[in-house]
Amino acid sequence: MKKILIAALFASLSAVALAKLPPVSDEAKAKAAEAAAKAAWAGKVDGYLLCKSMDKVAASYYKTAKAAGKETKPPVATPACADPGAFSYTPPEAAKPLEAAGAHSPAATATSPPSTKTPAAAIAPEKKS
Repeated sequence: MKKILIAALFASLSAVALAKLPPVSDEAKAKAAEAAAKAAWAGKVDGYLLCKSMDKVAASYYKTAKAAGKETKPPVATPACADPGAFSYTPPEAAKPLEAAGAHSPAATATSPPSTKTPAAAIAPEKKS
């Protein structure tokens, strides 16, 4: 019984500790985004190196098979290995804040009047039953 009470106490304390964590700062979000971009780039580099090594192994196989006089099937056409290049990260631009009240329309939508002089009955006539 004591073990269950102690486990429940620790669980409730950890829940309280997690609830009081501060929100993530913009700087931490930017670092996380850069780390994710770098990880994606590293994955592309790994894929490129794997592609190059597979090409090298296939070329070696065909060379030794030809020298030994073995019959081989023609290689399957695959896309060329794409070099991802050097890592470069450009952070996305921050979104411009909207007006707090939203009272004004953007200039692009305010160029024409908001309504027409056509009566509503002409736009959506009633259906006869």
